[in-house]
Amino acid sequence: MPSTKIQKTKILDDLRDKVARQKAIVLVGITGLKVKDVSNLRKKLKTTNANIKVFKKTLAEIVFKENKMEFDKKNFKEEIALVFGFDDEVSPAKAVYQFSKENSKFKILGGFLENKFREKEDMIVLAQIPGREELLTKLVGSLSAPMSGLARVLQGNIKGLVYVLSSIKK
Repeated sequence: MPSTKIQKTKILDDLRDKVARQKAIVLVGITGLKVKDVSNLRKKLKTTNANIKVFKKTLAEIVFKENKMEFDKKNFKEEIALVFGFDDEVSPAKAVYQFSKENSKFKILGGFLENKFREKEDMIVLAQIPGREELLTKLVGSLSAPMSGLARVLQGNIKGLVYVLSSIKK
């Protein structure tokens, strides 16, 4: 059943709002995907303050052109959904990438970072970048390694002194 003009206006307003608030958009192909699978993805994305929404390509093209974002609906043959990331750029791409490994019918088609279109390969590379917490953990480990090494060396000298003193006592 075709959408009425009022329904299309509401959908466009919703899409405009999401595009205005986003930090990253991942375009995914959902042709042949079961509703249950999309619901599972929606739950995963909710934990990272991201969501997935299925839009008609024509309506998405209108909003993207309003925001000076390059998008040509002719490049996408299958049904698409947009995954919006509102907190950071990496977490929605990671969630989508993990989900695409589990579901062969789910495909990453590209995305938008800093309002510029990125190809599928760029989005996959972005998804494989370690997360913020993991990077911070590695940084703290790198910074603390020299200090802990120095502490072990100094502790070794004290242990050696204790062994020498205990052998003299005997």
